[in-house]
Amino acid sequence: MDVAQLVRDVVGVDVSEVVERTGGQLSTVYEVRTSADPVIVKVYAPEWLWKQAKEVHVYGMLEQELTGSIPRVMHVGDGVTMLSKVDGVPLSEAEPPDWRAMYAQLGELLQRVHRIAQPAYGYLTDQILDPLPDNDQYMRRQFAKKLQEFEQLGGDPKLHADITAHVEQHAHLFADNRAAALCHNDFHEGNILVDPTSWRVNGFIDVENAIAADPLIDLAKTIQYSAHDNPEKLAGLTDGYGAVPADRIDLYRLYHSLELWDWFQSTGETTYLDSIAQDLAKLVER
Repeated sequence: MDVAQLVRDVVGVDVSEVVERTGGQLSTVYEVRTSADPVIVKVYAPEWLWKQAKEVHVYGMLEQELTGSIPRVMHVGDGVTMLSKVDGVPLSEAEPPDWRAMYAQLGELLQRVHRIAQPAYGYLTDQILDPLPDNDQYMRRQFAKKLQEFEQLGGDPKLHADITAHVEQHAHLFADNRAAALCHNDFHEGNILVDPTSWRVNGFIDVENAIAADPLIDLAKTIQYSAHDNPEKLAGLTDGYGAVPADRIDLYRLYHSLELWDWFQSTGETTYLDSIAQDLAKLVER
């Protein structure tokens, strides 16, 4: 594919450079530098066209609430999507002087995502797959699936039993959520773009893990993957998002750690398995 010519045809500007940014199994990503603003072009392999459709659908849902904070879909073709480029550097590569103020911005941004209601619970493509009507059914299904994977992948039997008992003991908390919302489901520092001069959060990218679920499962993933137990980051999230029930957050943190252990083990990446297992053990002790 002639990426430069595509951009000339769609945007009507001169192209000065095409830089391949990543080449993964889902898509090849190009940054195209032009006489105007740079654009991003993603080229999908045929087997991942459903991921392309998902990305376009999710950005479409986000557009009204978050215009300016997300890539704008400029063109959709057969296996190719053109997006505007969100300025900034990943927060994971930055060192802001005030983490609390930074995470307050993240909390405010995530709160805006969660204003987008969903009609049911489930995994998103360009629709909700295997939708369920309430959070209790959805989370019981998700925990059962991840616990089965943990067992099949050779996870510690005692830890499996402890997690199973803990989930059953706390499963009544699932019903405290009454409505599904759009969840980014990967809202960590690597996907947040910031201005390293003003320390303003410019926006976020990478919606390919999006789900329709309890908003707190999204917030819990940010805590588990990025904030961890950093008091400044946690205080900032509360400042921006608002206070939330700690017990449900902890239950969802357990889910995310279980899911991550399963994923690493399934890929053969064993480096982090022991530390994740330790996190799981600590979470069931709470």
